[in-house]
Amino acid sequence: MRKPFDRQQRMDRPAISDVPLNSACRDEIIPILAALKHIYSQPKLRDELLQAVANDVNRNSSRERGRKGMDYWPILVLASVRLGCNFDYDRLQNLAEEHRALRRMMGIGDWSEEADFNWRTIRNTLTLLRPETLERINHAIVAEGHRLAPTAAETVRGDSFVVETNIHYPTESSLIRDGLRKVISLCVAITALVGGCGWRQHKHLYRKAKGLARQIDRVAARKGNGYERRLQSLYRELLGLAETVLGRADNLRKTLENKGHASGEVFALDAQLQTFLERTRHVCGTARRRVLHGETIPNHEKLFSIFETHTQLYKRGKAAQPVQFGRLVLICEDGAGFITHTYLMPRDADDRGVVVDQMRVLQKRLDGRIRRASFDRGFHSPENQEELAKIVAHPCLPMPGAKQAREQAAQATIEFREARQEHPGVESAIGALQSGNGLVRCRDRSERGFSRYLQLAVLGRNLHVLGKIFLAREDAECNAAQSRRKRKAA
Repeated sequence: MRKPFDRQQRMDRPAISDVPLNSACRDEIIPILAALKHIYSQPKLRDELLQAVANDVNRNSSRERGRKGMDYWPILVLASVRLGCNFDYDRLQNLAEEHRALRRMMGIGDWSEEADFNWRTIRNTLTLLRPETLERINHAIVAEGHRLAPTAAETVRGDSFVVETNIHYPTESSLIRDGLRKVISLCVAITALVGGCGWRQHKHLYRKAKGLARQIDRVAARKGNGYERRLQSLYRELLGLAETVLGRADNLRKTLENKGHASGEVFALDAQLQTFLERTRHVCGTARRRVLHGETIPNHEKLFSIFETHTQLYKRGKAAQPVQFGRLVLICEDGAGFITHTYLMPRDADDRGVVVDQMRVLQKRLDGRIRRASFDRGFHSPENQEELAKIVAHPCLPMPGAKQAREQAAQATIEFREARQEHPGVESAIGALQSGNGLVRCRDRSERGFSRYLQLAVLGRNLHVLGKIFLAREDAECNAAQSRRKRKAA
């Protein structure tokens, strides 16, 4: 049983729109709570956001039946604070139980001692929110921000960066080891449920695979004379062990098919086993081709994680991180600092291939208000120059190469020069998303979880910007309204 929020007036708590906040505090939670307070005071916007939350949380159930669950407004508050302040679930649980202003913002009074939380409950509830829903919530918040700052939508600047997935450094030996670990553990679990034999030495099998992977890592790191021959010998042994284990797993699956009366739990484990068998065989195949046959494997055929299969390798040429494993994300920031557009690029896409289509989407959503848009030289192509000029009045897309850049600068308009000077500010927005909103590395699982994590981070950032605008309107000199970017939020 859930409801949007508790409408009952109580003596132990103020109304959510009247919750006092310490504007002298510089902690990042204050602007977020201020933005939520402003949203709550706008019934039309508040009801729109809560309806979106309700459609996801009770997508396959009735909100009027069952035991009491978290109401929709507290869910929105916790979703906003989670990556708005870059909290993990344990710290979010602690603050939901101890932080007085946060509890009041959630509609929990001082006498409500029974209103405790569990981090698993918070996690399981927040993961019901779909990335598409969070994206719509972000668009609604940006629209409210543009109502307060009407000229913000006229200028945007965009750039891409890599959000890493939560994986270890991938080598084929370590991926084979991960795959065998999962296959062996699933086979043992299935055997325990249906009975059978063949996995009594499962611990020995995994220790052997783990030892071979360590030897391979040691030889690859130290190299030395004839290291390729020694590496091939160890890989042959590891691949032979993998074939043995995977063959036994196939036999177990055939046994299940012949019995035909397994429980639902066994079928679920069997589905997982099939998935990890396919992924492990894929890694074994690329290892055999690369190490034993000397082939060069293109990136689109590689698997960089047994668990996060959507991970891609990027060589961005950064001095500190020449190689990154994750996904490429395109963001666009407007004149007020709102992240107006976010796009998770496909594994095989690059900056040049997506900028025109995404700018069309953004310009349409903002009703053609974008007057100037700037990107860096990585987005340049002759076709992009022409197409962007059709979408916005003043595109800023620098050309690569010293000679071309000088010619372009000599013919540049005042709008182009201003956009070029202001464009590096988008790097500050990216830095804020990484350091303040958890977008250095995604801590959630699966590609769906990655998309949700990205939208939660953008939600936290946009609420932070909206809160600073709201606080600056009340008191432009208060610490909570100040920006680290050396300007007032208003």
